Amino acid sequence: MVWVAALAIGLVAGFATGGKIANLARLRFRWPWLIVAALVVRVLTVLPPLTRIDGTRWAYVAALTTVLAWTIWHIDRLPGIWLVAAGSAVNLFVIAANGGRMPVAPQLAGALVQRGQIGQYTLVGPGTQLNWLADWIALPGPLERVLREAYSPGDLIIAVGIATVVVLAMRARPAETRRRIVNGPP
Repeated sequence: MVWVAALAIGLVAGFATGGKIANLARLRFRWPWLIVAALVVRVLTVLPPLTRIDGTRWAYVAALTTVLAWTIWHIDRLPGIWLVAAGSAVNLFVIAANGGRMPVAPQLAGALVQRGQIGQYTLVGPGTQLNWLADWIALPGPLERVLREAYSPGDLIIAVGIATVVVLAMRARPAETRRRIVNGPP
């Protein structure tokens, strides 16, 4: 949910700084279906009944790995996407260190507290690794009421990256964007 908010913030900031939505429409991605498929798999793996299947966590890891690879592949095309890649790498690192599961702080875990593990999530505890990179962050004040989830530092880096990519892409001059898409970076 924080990524949708980041997209909205990026659009507002893009308009506020003189950007144009048409510049976003001009962007061309390599294998766009790949990132769409990875994001769909990522979303599906956190929904019941798939969260009850133990192997689902590996589909989640594969989807996150695909997102990381795709963003790295687009670093030369999308200014700011390196932040999305960095946040994805941080999340993948902590998930890999915990056997394919993202640790979640107990006070933010909801139903996870009763079960200990659900899908690709597990409770933070003495047996989990890199807890400081886990899902332990709750957004402050009124944001918490709207975006009621636990977030990791990687999630917040990804959100900043999404907003940055949108703002920079909206502000790009059409000729500059076209040259980057056709010829690669200058």
